[in-house]
Amino acid sequence: MADPSPLIVTAALDDGAFAWFEDLRQSHFPRHRNKVPAHVTLFHALPGEHEDAVVETLRAACARRRPVQVDVRGPWFLGNGVAYRLASTDLEQLRAELAGAFAPWLTRQDQARYRPHITVQNKAEPDEARRLLEQLQLEFEPFPIFAEGLLLWRYLGGPWALVDRFAFDAA
Repeated sequence: MADPSPLIVTAALDDGAFAWFEDLRQSHFPRHRNKVPAHVTLFHALPGEHEDAVVETLRAACARRRPVQVDVRGPWFLGNGVAYRLASTDLEQLRAELAGAFAPWLTRQDQARYRPHITVQNKAEPDEARRLLEQLQLEFEPFPIFAEGLLLWRYLGGPWALVDRFAFDAA
């Protein structure tokens, strides 16, 4: 019987980008609440009982793609934290394609407008978040990163467990 725990789909960032954002997350996310690594979520909760179909869909979509440039646009205030806004037409097109394939299973959150971002602080006090935002804005200059594939995770009530990795491997 398939595990019914929800599945999460994120972009697999290039090593340098992942390390940079993970360092920020480790530095600024409240430790007792930081249960997952830095990530760019495409889908928050696909049904675990459809894991085989999700895997097949992700594998097929990734086989047709090359690494995707994602532009980091700057820090964004979340109220109780800070994230970096991202922009990528290619990533948004991929997400839209996958959303079509997963349409019967999408939660309200995953049906909403897609706003790609990487959260580096959340569940902090608003004043602490504002201070971090100001600090990060002072230092920020836009830069590109790359998504090299997709990661499939299983939600475990807080932490996530990696299920599989799918590389963008079109020749």
